[in-house]
Amino acid sequence: MPTVYTEVEVDVSLEDFDDHDLIDEMERRGLGAEVSASTATELITTIWLKRRLGQDYQTELDQLIYQVTGRII
Repeated sequence: MPTVYTEVEVDVSLEDFDDHDLIDEMERRGLGAEVSASTATELITTIWLKRRLGQDYQTELDQLIYQVTGRII
């Protein structure tokens, strides 16, 4: 079965979405520490504990970096 790709250009402004829509989308994508109630100290503690236990802490590290720099990796 052949695959067909279609490209569509859509003009969208962030003003078209309310805060709740944007927060829901960020949570769905796992982006942004400000979406959760985690402070930088809580994130650092979680990273430290996961690192000690040999668990993956990449998500928390990404959240911390975004919370501090405001940039998504």
